[in-house]
Amino acid sequence: MIEIVVNQTRRRFGGDPATPLLWYLRDELGLMGTRFGCGAGLCGCCTVHVDKDAVRSCTVALADLKGKAVTTIEGLGARGLHPLQAAWVEHAVPQCGYCQSGQIMQAAALLQARPHPSDGEIDSAMAGNLCRCGTYPRIRAAIKQVASARKAGS
Repeated sequence: MIEIVVNQTRRRFGGDPATPLLWYLRDELGLMGTRFGCGAGLCGCCTVHVDKDAVRSCTVALADLKGKAVTTIEGLGARGLHPLQAAWVEHAVPQCGYCQSGQIMQAAALLQARPHPSDGEIDSAMAGNLCRCGTYPRIRAAIKQVASARKAGS
């Protein structure tokens, strides 16, 4: 039995320990915000947080998560919109929207590690998250808005 915490709720999994986290989230827990993209950890669509680090859930086996805390897009804004989600709306970031939960989760991990990132740090951190619609300038603007608001509030 594997015990993990998902969005602040303790969960138990008794299936195949090699099951990727992505499929557990979607198929077992019904958390559809984390999306399947490439299945190889290359596109960033399935990004979630494991103990506050951004990881590709399609490449992480449940066996590797014993005792860890997982946060999905549903848990990020559990008490209303997370500031990044609000900035995404304000900057009209999503077009098709498919990659956006992974983009937001990657950006949240970046801001956790670097509250006031430079453009280069944003670009570097977000480089592994692909957007077919090419909304990268709006993504950067939304991240910068949240970082600026945090700086102003400090």
